[in-house]
This record gives sequence, C-alpha cells and structure tokens, in this order.
Amino acid sequence: MKKIVNVATPAVCVVALALSVVAFNKTNAATTPDPSPAVANVTAGQPVDLTFAAEKALPSVVYIKNTQNSKVQTVEYSDPFEDFFSDPFGGFFGRGQGQGNGGRRQRQVQTPKRVAAGSGVIISADGYIVTNNHVVDGADELMVTLNDNKEYSARIIGADATTDLALIKIDGKNLPAIQIANSDDVKVGEWVLAVGNPLGLNNTVTAGIVSAKARSMGQGVSSMIQTDAAINQGNSGGALVNTSGALIGINAMIYSQTGSNIGYGFAIPTTIMNKVVDDIKKYGTVQRAMIGIQGSDVNAYVDSEKEKGNEVDLGTMEGIYIAKVIEDGAAADAGLKEGDVITHIDGQKVKAFGDLQNIIAQKRPGDKITLTYLRNKQKKTATLTLKNEKGNTKVVKDADIDVLGGQFKSISDSQKEQLNIGYGLQVMKVNGGKLKDAGVPQGFIIQRVNEQSVKTIEDLQKIVKEASKSKPVLWIEGVYPTGKKGYFTVPLEDE
Repeated sequence: MKKIVNVATPAVCVVALALSVVAFNKTNAATTPDPSPAVANVTAGQPVDLTFAAEKALPSVVYIKNTQNSKVQTVEYSDPFEDFFSDPFGGFFGRGQGQGNGGRRQRQVQTPKRVAAGSGVIISADGYIVTNNHVVDGADELMVTLNDNKEYSARIIGADATTDLALIKIDGKNLPAIQIANSDDVKVGEWVLAVGNPLGLNNTVTAGIVSAKARSMGQGVSSMIQTDAAINQGNSGGALVNTSGALIGINAMIYSQTGSNIGYGFAIPTTIMNKVVDDIKKYGTVQRAMIGIQGSDVNAYVDSEKEKGNEVDLGTMEGIYIAKVIEDGAAADAGLKEGDVITHIDGQKVKAFGDLQNIIAQKRPGDKITLTYLRNKQKKTATLTLKNEKGNTKVVKDADIDVLGGQFKSISDSQKEQLNIGYGLQVMKVNGGKLKDAGVPQGFIIQRVNEQSVKTIEDLQKIVKEASKSKPVLWIEGVYPTGKKGYFTVPLEDE
C-alpha cells in the first residue's frame, strides 16, 4: 500500500491504496454526459432503491490482474569489514574490490513472480478502460475479466502517477460502457454505490453517501470525492456511481489506521478523469496547467498567525491565501502578489485548495482563466494564461515511436558479421514523419540514439518517450548497408 501525508489528524495513519490485492504466489460507455439526473427522484425521507443503479453499473466494472514476472536484478550491498580484511595488501595487487568504496559490492538476485489485482471501468464500447495507475504500474502482463467472466489481454495506453489514473485497452466490441455523469453536479449527502472487486470478492457493491467534495489529501489529486461507502483493497480503479448508475468517480484510496475501511473512502471525480483520458488519447501524456503560486486555505493561514500571537484580517475566511508567487509563472505575469487572496475562478467560488485544484486540473497550458481576488480587502480581477511545468504554453507530448514514421527490425547475425557490428535496428521502411523530415533513409541501421544503445524496437520506444519529456530531439548514430557511418538529428517537435 502507498502511504500519504496525514493532513487531518496527526494520530491517524493515512493509507492510500494501493487498494489492489497483492499475492506472492500463483493465483482476476460512452464518455458523453449522463442524460439521467445525478440524484434519484424519490420522496424526501423515503428509502432509496439502489437496485437499478447496481444493475446498470455492475456489467461495466472489470477485474484486473497485474502480473510482474520474475526478473534478475543487480543490487548493491555493503560489507563494512571488506576494506580491512579482504586484501591484506590494501589492493596493491588489484585484489581488494571493496577498497575505497566503503565495501560496496554488487550481486544479482532473482525477484519472485508477483500478482496483484484491482478493478477498472469500461468507458467505451470498443474497449477503453479507466483504472488507477497503481493497479497497472509495473505490469508485464495485464488480464481483464468482465462481469460475464470473459477474459481479455490488455495493454496500457497511458498512465499518470500524479492523478493516479491509467487508461488501458482491450480488443472487444459492443462492450457494456458505463454512463458518465458530471461530478460537479454531485451533492453532499447524495446516495452512491462503490462497485469493484475488494479483497478478492468479484462484483461487489457497497452503498453510502457523499460525505464531502473537493477534499484535499495532500498529494496528487487534491480534489477528491469523499464517501462512506465501504472501500477496501481491490476496489482500486472501481466505480463510484450515483443512484442512476452513472459514473461520478474512480475509487482510489482510503483513510484508515488499519488499511481496511473505517468509513472514509475517496474517489477521483469524473471531471478530472475525462480530462486525463482525453489528454492521454490526444497527446500521450497529461497536459498539466500551472497557476504559479504557493499558499494555503485562508482559515489555515489565519489560525497559524493566531498561534503566533498575530491578528489577521484578510476581509474573508474563505479562499486561497497566496504565500509565494512563482517567478515567471502565470500568476506573476498577471500581477498577483504575496498576501493576495483568491476567492473566485471563472466565476466559481473557491473556498479551499481542493476547489482550486478541481478547476485547474481540468485546464491545459495556454488556457485563460479569470481570477477574482482580494488585495488589502479590496476586490480585484485578473486574467491569467496558464503555463506548463516548463514555464511555457506549449503542448507537452509523450511521443510514441509512431511519430518517427518508420518500420524497424533488429539486424540478423549475417548482417552483424558482414558489417562487423554487434547490434543495431534497421529502418525497413520510411512512411513519412520525423525520419523522412530528417533524411533518414530506408536501410539505415540505427545503433545509438541520444548516446544509448539500440538493439530492439523496445529500446527505441523507451528513448523516444524519454526524449519527448525533456529534450525533444534524437541524435541518431549508425551505419549504412555499405558500412559507412552516418549521423542524423531528428527533432520530435515542430518548430
């Protein structure tokens, strides 16, 4: 299980789920808004019939098995006595391998095969499934079992550790996609169902209410839906649905001293989920907008000042107190200063950081927002252009190997012998894309990219992804079929 910072009560241990069941042995709709109401139309004070919601949601929730195969890994270990006793001549004859490095040595170990399980939600009839990042993280194999016990192999389309969301895909048709509601319409006190596979028990439904919204948990998504519907290990990635059976959130974590449910569960709102899914499909990675401030809830700031003996009057007890404005950030460009208090964004009231996070998480770099804020208790407005983590408004792409526009295969043993090289990846076809733009010809054998050896297509894919996140350019070294060496520079972004 992951652990998150306890931001509420120091005596309570906050456990953020890897709500996935782990065993070290062998061991399981459309993205359009829901047209039905978010709250069932029932007489006030009368029991809510949740059977309809359960029947609607259950077919859309799947069981995900994450298998991590046994691997050989190199680990470092330390022998504090090695430098003294391994070689009485202090390495004079080249024997004391620990000499001068504190006895640090390396050895290879075999890791055990591991199997973990969680849940997921089908969001489109052609096989797209949303789950938590920690459910699929590190997987060598992913198997998805539907409510009708049909099994599919799945592949990861994209994942985002910050929001703890992942998009995976199975090859299926006419799958039971869940309806997706607008989580902004959810009300505190509304009845909800948590659907998933907790503790190895498939197709489980629990009921509760929405306990709070825009709940900040101190890391990742800071705008969670809180519910008292029972959520346990294995519920990760499952559905939180309203009484119409429409999805309002993806179950992600619990707040517990024991690791089991004590009435505090949290789900990632669909407003954030929709944005993450859309970004992964379009760009391969999440477009994260930055407002460029550091601060705290106004009431928390006022309380901290009172503890110091200071009386503070900001003109409000709700909003975000700006403690620091990041240089060259969006807020700095718009003239905001330390001591300002943000009260509204695009007309929406901002009571706490969770409200701000919910709004900003739905934006992309380059989007404009209008802030209403107080400075010395005087109301002001400003328009901000949000930036990305690199400090500009460009789209950040996690490039796939497809951007190169080529087809590749590892060279044969005969090619290795003929050209006197040990490895390489040959360009079998240039269809267009970045290789064609850079003049890389068909037949060229790629050996190194960005100073890393390229032996397989997987090697090239990894390097392309790494480059797209930092310096979006590939420096390719290799040889022509004639044996002549060649060098190419391949930009991954358009100028």
